Amino acid sequence: MEFLLLFVGLAGLWLGTEATIGGAVGIAERLGVPEFVIGLAILSIGSDLPELAIAIDAALTSLDPKQMSDVVVGSALGSGLAQIGLVLGITGLLHHLTLPSRAVYRHGSMLLGSLVLLALFAVDGRISRTDGIALVVVYVIYLVMLLSAGANGDDSVDGKPKGGMIILSAYLIVGLAIVTGSAELTVWSATKMAVRFGWDQSMIAIFFIGIGSSLPELSISVAATIKRRAHLSIGNLIGSNIFDTLVPIGVAATIAGVGFDREMLLFEVPALFALSALVMVFFKGKEGIRKREALIILGAYLVYAVAKFTLA
Repeated sequence: MEFLLLFVGLAGLWLGTEATIGGAVGIAERLGVPEFVIGLAILSIGSDLPELAIAIDAALTSLDPKQMSDVVVGSALGSGLAQIGLVLGITGLLHHLTLPSRAVYRHGSMLLGSLVLLALFAVDGRISRTDGIALVVVYVIYLVMLLSAGANGDDSVDGKPKGGMIILSAYLIVGLAIVTGSAELTVWSATKMAVRFGWDQSMIAIFFIGIGSSLPELSISVAATIKRRAHLSIGNLIGSNIFDTLVPIGVAATIAGVGFDREMLLFEVPALFALSALVMVFFKGKEGIRKREALIILGAYLVYAVAKFTLA
């Protein structure tokens, strides 16, 4: 039964993706907002609703505090690793990816800085309510600055707008709802199958929930790349990683406080920082991310996964 539900979830992801891309690009055409900003703001938040829902649900339910913390932190870090390593690598194989230098510095520094801030808060083994509020506030400030700057940015979508704002917004909302619901179904069925193998909660959260909840980013990014909307794809991935680092853990900590497993602090956080830094170095280069760089990124993620399984 879980296999059938997994298939239904994956099919729903692709269906929702078509509506999401159409709505997002149409809104960008209407407002003259850069594709990259649409990906960073609208698509990243929408496609990260599964991670946020998982964090809120875990914080509000009567899970054992250790289990709750492992689910919240593991799914957020696992999703970030999958997005920057697996999803970006696959996207890079499909299309040549580039970013302007100023975007690399601005958003790359925010991505790496968010990880450093999270690590500093987690040194004592816990993300307190105060820490959680600080993480969320940092993201809100970043989002406000992003949208303010985006209104005056370049790289806006060319072409005539197709449809009114109400219709385009409906496409975007319905598409994100389908993607989010399908992701939840996919994660649930995958987790059920993982439990049968007797894995502990952190491994399930990092790999099955983390990778499963990254399926919206995978479907959106691949579809955007195929449609020659590469900046939409890149913005979605970078924005999603910034969101995952700050918001799900921050919201869960604000609700109930979150413990931070020392193994994840010493292994997952440095791995995510190293992968993110590698991607930014490639984007800073003249050639950006071509197939060679994409294979290196995928290889780095594979090395992490093998090391994690070996240690486990």
